[in-house]
Amino acid sequence: MISLGAAALILLPILAVVSSVLGPASDTWAHLAGTLLGDYVLNTALLVACVAAGVLSIGVLSAWLVTAYRFPGQRVLEWALVLPLAMPAYVMAYAYTDWLQFTGSVQTALRAATGWQAREYWFPEIRSIPGAAAMLSFALYPYVYLLARTAFLDVSRSALEAGRLAGYSAWGSFWRVALPIARPAVAAGAALALMETLADFGTVSYFALEVFTTGIFKAWLSMGDTAAAGQLSVCLLAFVFVVLALERANRGRAAFASTMGKPSPPQRLAGAAAVSAFAACAAPVLLGFALPSGLLFHLAWSDMGARTGFPVGARLLALVGNSFLLAGIAAVAGVLLATAMAYAARLSRGRAASAVAWANRTAALGYAIPGAVIAIGVLVPLGRLDNWIAGGIETAFGVKPGLLLTGTIVALVYAYLVRFLAVALQTVEAGLAKVTPRMDDAARSLGATPAGTLVRVHGPLLASSLASAALLLFVDVMKELPATFALRPFNFDTLAIEAYNLAKDERLGEAAVPSLVIVAIGLVPVLIVLKRYFQATRS
Repeated sequence: MISLGAAALILLPILAVVSSVLGPASDTWAHLAGTLLGDYVLNTALLVACVAAGVLSIGVLSAWLVTAYRFPGQRVLEWALVLPLAMPAYVMAYAYTDWLQFTGSVQTALRAATGWQAREYWFPEIRSIPGAAAMLSFALYPYVYLLARTAFLDVSRSALEAGRLAGYSAWGSFWRVALPIARPAVAAGAALALMETLADFGTVSYFALEVFTTGIFKAWLSMGDTAAAGQLSVCLLAFVFVVLALERANRGRAAFASTMGKPSPPQRLAGAAAVSAFAACAAPVLLGFALPSGLLFHLAWSDMGARTGFPVGARLLALVGNSFLLAGIAAVAGVLLATAMAYAARLSRGRAASAVAWANRTAALGYAIPGAVIAIGVLVPLGRLDNWIAGGIETAFGVKPGLLLTGTIVALVYAYLVRFLAVALQTVEAGLAKVTPRMDDAARSLGATPAGTLVRVHGPLLASSLASAALLLFVDVMKELPATFALRPFNFDTLAIEAYNLAKDERLGEAAVPSLVIVAIGLVPVLIVLKRYFQATRS
């Protein structure tokens, strides 16, 4: 029942959004369809295509270099390539915009060195689709890198030797042997990156790009038409399902599988080859983490030295407290719900097992749904429930209670669980799978109930997995922007909201402080995941 209830709660916002297409078309929708819808489709498609090219080229190349070759710095770069996961794309956008815009350090130095004036030279525009694609590519390529690296490590020595016997060069073996074997993993990583791209709001909104996520909030908040926002959300969902379908089709058509045998020994590089490999792997780390972190530190330091516009003390502590409150509640609720669902699947038998497995898979769908869509989906049913409760209270007691759920922490936590429950569920299921069923049998033979077995037997064994699940969910909520932006209570800002609002007002120096706090907190789960990941792949 727990799994079925969770699946129903996850599906409710999605169905609420999809049902918006069944209603009559509003004037707002007619206006959007006739003026901006084409731009939304084209720009979203271009952004997805550019990010796909970026994450695939960076992730696959770096994964192949660190697994197939040994060169100076390779061991450090092998784990450092994952660090950009701690840097949200919208935070990276703030840092690079200050650095690359007309009044930024780069163009100012260029004009000083050449004597050029405005409009006498061309410089790439950071606030553009290519600029947004670059930010998202540097932030999201680790999804491809991690899965591709694992796949390349599984490529056996015999497979590559067969390629060399067929006359392939080192790169020929990569293109003809290793890459086809790793193709399903690469496609899965790219699909994750592209779903995050479709869910992004901070970067595209800050760059003022006309894509579906910005269009949804424009229809909802600026035009006051939730129906039109829901219809745009359905269009965005269509993009999500296309990405998932392409990934599924690619995996289904894969004609290659990893061969058994000893892993291929890495080849040592020297000279120019070693320098080139080092540069190719160091560039994503530099551009995706080290440089934006340094720029943010410089911005924060300069702003605090020049003026006290951002009250670092009380205001920052309040933002951290709000962020920790939301993330903590969501993490605890998510882990408890995920544990109950995973344990229900373990206990179920026969037809009940199939139903629970289906419900758990359905509950994981929310991770593929953008936060903007979830915000619309949560608002519609909660608003109706609020009106029903308020009407009942007014009828019974003659008092108008107002909105009890909408615009409260309850709505936000609900949206977070819809969006991120899959993160906790997958982690808990993986930990529970390592516990032998004999533990359950032994506990039952001693008279323990299923609940007692979970608490007294599985609990201590799952402590590490539960902590990891809570930490991952905690940081995902800390970084989440669109649902928080749309559903937060009045005058209840978080670090992500404060950074976005300050950056939107071009107060980038002040935005650097909350941005750095977000990055610092995000480093914790990244380092924990790195430790476990490398222990697993090197064992």
